Amino acid sequence: MRVKICGLTRKNDVEAALRAGADAIGFILAQSPRKVDLDTAKKLACCIPPFVSVVAVVKNPTIEFLNEVIKSKIFDMVQFHGQEDPDLIYDCPLKTIKAIPVKDERDLQAISRYAHVANFFLFDTKAGSLSGGTGKTFDWRVIKGLDPGKPFILAGGIGPENIEEAIEFVNPHAIDVNSAVESSPGIKDEKKIYELMEKLKNWKYKF
Repeated sequence: MRVKICGLTRKNDVEAALRAGADAIGFILAQSPRKVDLDTAKKLACCIPPFVSVVAVVKNPTIEFLNEVIKSKIFDMVQFHGQEDPDLIYDCPLKTIKAIPVKDERDLQAISRYAHVANFFLFDTKAGSLSGGTGKTFDWRVIKGLDPGKPFILAGGIGPENIEEAIEFVNPHAIDVNSAVESSPGIKDEKKIYELMEKLKNWKYKF
């Protein structure tokens, strides 16, 4: 089970996520309380060792901005959180994650639009105009047993208190955590990060 710690804004938090054993680090470049600019992301990424993926989180980026992200050479993947044209994702030379905000089964219709262009799917909580960063889970029964044709990531309110339940119920290929390991938006809680990773380690020992 792979884990991405997302919404990082401080060097101390990046270092804590790495020490705890995160497989990927996410920087939000879209409008968010956790937004960082490319210069900040570059500074924060300088301490990330080889074989840990660095993910750019964007929402409806312009072609010009997406090109800046790619040319920065900071990132291994781009995570798209908007209503992007599939051709924009298809043309991206980095690996791509398409986030699908979920409230009910009707939201899964978006899978077919991006199935031929994205490398991975991410299912997150849909709440009003928000398509992520809500700190809330969605009804996991909507995606239980789902095979979207690509490896998928589960997001939305996942933290130390429910990570084992999430994995056992949904059986995703990876987990994305953000607000559930924070003390405030953009400020990670090192104890919560370690607690989450320790629970994941204990879960692995069960099998």
